[in-house]
Amino acid sequence: MGGGLVLAWVLVMGVASFMAAHPWVPVVLVLLIGGAAAAWMVQRRRAARWEQVRSQGLRYALTQLDALHHRQFEHAVRDLMRRDGCADAVQVGGAGDNGADVKATDPYGRLWVIQCKHRRAGLAGSPVGTPDLQVLNGTGRPVHKGDVVVLVTNGRFSKPALEFARSQRLHLVDRAVLAQWASGSRPLWELLRAVPPPRRATPLS
Repeated sequence: MGGGLVLAWVLVMGVASFMAAHPWVPVVLVLLIGGAAAAWMVQRRRAARWEQVRSQGLRYALTQLDALHHRQFEHAVRDLMRRDGCADAVQVGGAGDNGADVKATDPYGRLWVIQCKHRRAGLAGSPVGTPDLQVLNGTGRPVHKGDVVVLVTNGRFSKPALEFARSQRLHLVDRAVLAQWASGSRPLWELLRAVPPPRRATPLS
């Protein structure tokens, strides 16, 4: 038997002898490990509950949204979706975004593809027109596989844009709807008409 094996054998036998002489040691170790694991789980649950409370309490006034940079506006829309239960909501806007700035799955299993158009002047800014909607319409379902395709603005839409959206089953969130949503009154899917039916019968908690 090699020296290393002998040493290992001696150590094992020593530990076994110590445990036999002190049978309470394994019990204490198990209790300590179990206690540490329980404390970790409690901490995780507290953090999750706090995050839920924090996100559900999220509110924006229109003046706050108007003052944002367009990228911050996308982040605000993402956070509002998270507040309403879309845990996977992500901001994806940028170069090569193919018309999507925010993507999220709601508690009913529907994938939301959202394009954001920020107007620093709010209603006084230029209306969102059909070209932006045409881009979104060309990618929202074919590329991103969205169930609900939405354009959100803190401004307004042109009349041709409203007509185009109706004809293509696109959902529009103008300044008035955004004000209701951002105030925390109801989730976005309760504020829009003709939203596709849920993919699952009951929402995930």
